[in-house]
Amino acid sequence: MLIYIHGFNSSPESFKASLLKIYADKINMPDMLEIPALSHDPAIAMDQLIQLVHKYQKHNAMRPLCFIGSSLGGYYATWLAEKFDSRVVLINPAVKPYELFEDYLGYNRNIYSGEEYMLTMDHVNQLKKYQVKEITNPDRYLLMLQTGDDVLDYNQALEKYAAVPTIVEEGGGHEFSGFDRHLETVLAFCGINCLKAYS
Repeated sequence: MLIYIHGFNSSPESFKASLLKIYADKINMPDMLEIPALSHDPAIAMDQLIQLVHKYQKHNAMRPLCFIGSSLGGYYATWLAEKFDSRVVLINPAVKPYELFEDYLGYNRNIYSGEEYMLTMDHVNQLKKYQVKEITNPDRYLLMLQTGDDVLDYNQALEKYAAVPTIVEEGGGHEFSGFDRHLETVLAFCGINCLKAYS
């Protein structure tokens, strides 16, 4: 089972999430992909994700579990991968989102859902609880970065995940331009055979 974790002020309708859904339909595996709409509140968002994992473990324990996290979702995915000993793909992940959040304190609006909310220091402090200080099994990780990321400094991720298998592309952007070129690689890393007809 794959759980895609979107970033800050994003949604299941985002660029990469949409590409994953289209490809999942193409190879007939939509029931193996979950893309939850996460709360802006870090504690609530993490509870949503943990509940989703528990649901998976109860009903689909034989299928491999893999997280795919983008930006803030990469930060969440790292914590979850360590907690549940699972594989994870990180796409332009945020390394210290609690520092970035301070620039967004106050009124915010999700461009996809239209949700309006206030971001507070309590949210910043919640994020710090999910910081992973040490990657225990680098081989479970796949890091994907583009140097043209205009939101995050990709060098922070290179340092944080120094021992992790990494794809680094020159240029691009925060949304990871051309992500569709890597779908088979991402799914294969997660244990999905893209040549198999799922039912």
